[in-house]
Amino acid sequence: MRFARDSNSAAAGDGDRGTARQRGRDLFELMVCYGLILVTIWTPRPLQRWFYGAALGWVVLSTCTSFAGWKAMGFRRTGLWHSLWVTGAALLLAAIAVGVAARLHTLHAPSGMAMWIRTFAGYALWSFVQQFLLQGYFLIRLLRLVPGENWAAVTAAGIFAAAHLPNPILTPVTLFWGLAACMVFLRFRNIFPLAVAHAIFGITIAITIPGPVVHNMRVGLGYLTYRAPGIRHLSQSDHTVSTMEWVKEEAPTRR
Repeated sequence: MRFARDSNSAAAGDGDRGTARQRGRDLFELMVCYGLILVTIWTPRPLQRWFYGAALGWVVLSTCTSFAGWKAMGFRRTGLWHSLWVTGAALLLAAIAVGVAARLHTLHAPSGMAMWIRTFAGYALWSFVQQFLLQGYFLIRLLRLVPGENWAAVTAAGIFAAAHLPNPILTPVTLFWGLAACMVFLRFRNIFPLAVAHAIFGITIAITIPGPVVHNMRVGLGYLTYRAPGIRHLSQSDHTVSTMEWVKEEAPTRR
């Protein structure tokens, strides 16, 4: 198949560990990027916003100076249709989770399409950014640093999950998803279905698990300093407002 040949050729290009100079540059870029991400996650406001901007700036700068090509980073049409099953599987799992949450009376979804867009449009975009960081930034560099595609995928997934500490729900979920997403990416080399699936999973967690349990999906210092609003009970309105505030104001620590 054409997509398989394209995938294998792209993998071969990234799988070449390259020169020592290239590997040194890859390692430096990864260390600086991940360091800035961790500092952002574990720094209180208002200083956190400065590190958030620094991390974003570093990603843009290092991506431009070490540009691997749009296809290598997963921005292509090849493999799209053959990897859409990932999005379908995410929708199926989301439907099951919503059904279980409805029976347990923990479902707190926004009412109306306008409220859905207002609440989760920002998160959907953030899901795409995270997927780019995982595959288009970290994984393609780890393929030149780590011997073997499988180990590169495991390393990338571990890095991804560690950024979600100490959240006891998001950390194992992102470890599993990160590894699965990396393996799918190595097969099809297309980031779009993975980004959509990421958004589906994240939104499903947000509307099926009570905010006080998952700490409104905060990580790092935000998770430790989280305080549930009002009395801790399963109020639909409380959870809806809480989720909206998380989307609007907690972007630097939201995963």
